[in-house]
Amino acid sequence: MSKLVQQKTPFNEKVKVNDVVTWIKPVLVCNIKYTEWTMDKQLRHPVFMGLRIDKKPVEVKAEKTIPMEAAIKKTTIRKSSAPGKKGTVVKVGTKEVKLTNQDKMYFPKDKITKGDVVKYYQSIYSYIIPYLKDRPQSLKRNPNGIDDNGFFHKDAGEGAPEWVKSIPLYSESANKDIDYILCNDQATLMYLNNLGCIELNPWNSRVKKLDYPDYMIIDIDPSDKNTFEQVIQTALVVKKVLDKAGAISYCKTSGATGLHVYVPMGAKYDYNQVKDFAHLVAMLVQEQLPEFTTLERPLSKRKNRIYIDFLQNRRGQTLASAYSLRPKEGATVSTPLEWKEVKKGLKPSDFTIHNILKRVKTKGDLFEGVLGKGINLSHCLKRLSN
Repeated sequence: MSKLVQQKTPFNEKVKVNDVVTWIKPVLVCNIKYTEWTMDKQLRHPVFMGLRIDKKPVEVKAEKTIPMEAAIKKTTIRKSSAPGKKGTVVKVGTKEVKLTNQDKMYFPKDKITKGDVVKYYQSIYSYIIPYLKDRPQSLKRNPNGIDDNGFFHKDAGEGAPEWVKSIPLYSESANKDIDYILCNDQATLMYLNNLGCIELNPWNSRVKKLDYPDYMIIDIDPSDKNTFEQVIQTALVVKKVLDKAGAISYCKTSGATGLHVYVPMGAKYDYNQVKDFAHLVAMLVQEQLPEFTTLERPLSKRKNRIYIDFLQNRRGQTLASAYSLRPKEGATVSTPLEWKEVKKGLKPSDFTIHNILKRVKTKGDLFEGVLGKGINLSHCLKRLSN
């Protein structure tokens, strides 16, 4: 490459760099492994795999993406082994996903089918994948729609395609290793939705640092007797306490009756440290709102008060991901919010399968900072002690 060195960048647009760069003439072709293209046409996690001497630069062109709806139309319908059932095989990249019963009604009153759920997740894929990738999934399955209570399914099992990534982890409750699925790509997301996963529940930590969560969560969980105005008031007091600590925070709807407040931890502290900090925050909030909040976990002891749940910060606990659908009437979505939206008049039912993609395209990913470098826990504790 030394013969190709030039002083100026060959690109028309300014390129953000982290260090001194040696520019070369753009005449070589290389092979790059990557996770995906981002919305702004950048490669996510690119890895240099070597030069391609078999291709000329003029031969390199961007591949055209076929919308899922078009892909479905172009695939053949094959009969499954079960009599009377048909499936559609969709090619996603190099992987084939078999979709079944796409006309099954998942949200009867809203006339939303299983196929609609699959299409929603494919449309929101680039926004939701950072909150799913490399995280063990506790699969909540509602294969018969929201009128069915459904069940949790953690083990990938023999039925999963060979390309679905998983990780074996010991479960104390099951007293055995469980093969947790990792939703790392578009095909796996489609596969999970076809299993009946209306909602997606990832761990707080990723496989490379399983004992170090990326964020802390305060789950504001109301009883049937609480108003949503009280939920909002609780969330704002949580923010007030975190502001005093100097901890940046982000809020999202649960997609049901509560709100979730997240604090980026940057995978720098273990679960016990994060849980203890969450417990401290919860206590300080409850002291300010003793009339209608509680730290009592058992339903019998809550006495119709809002439970400030800090125990979501234990290893293996899961919560509905940002942008996850919930199996609730109205097809609500767990939606990141701007703090200025957390005020009287906010209604979780306003955020649904029908309008989230448009909202995200307009506002961007409001939750992006949750996966940032994280707070300085020592500094936060000192500020709270003053």
